[in-house]
Amino acid sequence: MKVCEIFASIQGESSYAGLPCVFVRLTGCNLRCSYCDTAYAYEEGREMPETEILKAVNSYGIKLVEITGGEPLIQKEALSLIGRILDNGFTVLLETNGSESIRDVDKRAVVIMDIKTPKSGMFEKMDLTNLKHLRLHDEVKFVVMDREDYEWVKEFIKDYALADKCKILLSPACGSLSPEVLSHWIIEDRLPVRLNLQLHKYIYGHDKRGV
Repeated sequence: MKVCEIFASIQGESSYAGLPCVFVRLTGCNLRCSYCDTAYAYEEGREMPETEILKAVNSYGIKLVEITGGEPLIQKEALSLIGRILDNGFTVLLETNGSESIRDVDKRAVVIMDIKTPKSGMFEKMDLTNLKHLRLHDEVKFVVMDREDYEWVKEFIKDYALADKCKILLSPACGSLSPEVLSHWIIEDRLPVRLNLQLHKYIYGHDKRGV
């Protein structure tokens, strides 16, 4: 499969934020979100056999692995890779953009699935049948650009009873909405979500790759 990069860093998002993690970033994405911060993964990368990827993952000595992109599930070999990494005793997080089916993802993995808001420009690409495949240990992430986005997210959470299905993450879109403002809204509404702050950007800066 085509791999953009493999590296070790601090997990910056999700309920696993702050933990050492190995990232396997696969090449390619079928969406073009207005706030994308990994556009280099659209095309960059090289073909690697599964055995070479596994060897690289093992070399770091870290038991938490995230498969990300781009959109990893547009490469169907990603399903096999996830299973192989799990079989080797790792905890696997799969970060996916919500447009590809998660039905066949190994049930041992933790799915971290985006739901794109209207302001992302990509909501119409969402596969909402994915919601029925979520488990309680999975996570759904919304990137919020403004108050209108936030109000839409509130209604989505309510309409789909999302708090009963999985964990919910809300991220302020970098440069569009401040964490302080979003946290105020969450507290004011007693929303059952986790504020998601992209910890890696606070540690390493906004433009550094491979960290």
